[in-house]
Amino acid sequence: MKIECLKEKLSEAVSRTEKVSSKNATLPVLKCLLFSADKNTLQIRATNLDVGIECALPIKVEEAGTVAVLGGVLSSFLNNLGNSKTVKIETEGDGGVRVSSEKTTTTIKTLSAEDFPGLPQVDNPTVFDIDTEDFVGGLRAVWYSSATTSIKPELSSVRVYRDGEELVFVATDGFRLAEKKIKTKSLPDFSHILIPVKNVGEIIRLLEGVTGDATISVDQGQIEIKVDAMRIVSRTIDGVFPDYRAIIPKEYSTESKILKQDLLNTLKLSNLFSDSFNQINFSVSKEDKSIKASSKNKDLGEHQSEIDSSVTGEDIAVQFNFKYLSDC
Repeated sequence: MKIECLKEKLSEAVSRTEKVSSKNATLPVLKCLLFSADKNTLQIRATNLDVGIECALPIKVEEAGTVAVLGGVLSSFLNNLGNSKTVKIETEGDGGVRVSSEKTTTTIKTLSAEDFPGLPQVDNPTVFDIDTEDFVGGLRAVWYSSATTSIKPELSSVRVYRDGEELVFVATDGFRLAEKKIKTKSLPDFSHILIPVKNVGEIIRLLEGVTGDATISVDQGQIEIKVDAMRIVSRTIDGVFPDYRAIIPKEYSTESKILKQDLLNTLKLSNLFSDSFNQINFSVSKEDKSIKASSKNKDLGEHQSEIDSSVTGEDIAVQFNFKYLSDC
């Protein structure tokens, strides 16, 4: 393989795909990025066997070929090339690849490209389009509420499903629940999908800063996200998500409206003195039009704060885990 490409475009594609490469001791090739050059196009692929990504960019191809190069080393090298405009990449006969710019040359170790796993294709998918920022926003709004253990895989996931003209994202760990609804263009009927929470984090990172519409393809066991010249594939979970809507209260005895930043500042102060269970106490007073927050730690001391609030309904005292509120 012998190619030449713009350093900025290559560095951006390598930095994005390298996020997926895995430090798998039993499969060292997963530390690599697979470069496939042909017909003035370079395909860059990475996978950790749960999530895979493929990016394409235009290049000048003098000699087509395929090579698996260590992603972390290449990414660091490109990020420190300074003002170089173009980069040449050429395979060498001793199992390495030479990467050079106007004034810099390095050789990076390669592994067998034949050992690199392919990315699965989504067969007979249900397909719809959604704004990429909306899709990322939906995942980000709920994924912190997923369970962190794999005892119940359906709770260690984010559920995505259609509800009329809305795409709904929901997650729960059995103690808290987060739901986000996003109005979209016309949606086809499709069964809900459960994306593993560890894959959700990868997808959010990979789509960070990406704009435009994404094409989502859903099939049993897989979800594929295409944006411009980038394709992301993730496995999904085959499971039954709990009927969470049955546990959401239809009526409330008390409602309080406060400024988000006021609550966040109070949580940070109260947490300094919370106990080993991260417990914070709230007292809501309709007469005083306030919420009083307090926390106490026998080894550190105690704290009290008051937040101005509009209150309707009954006075109430309640305790929360600080983390559950601050995450939200």
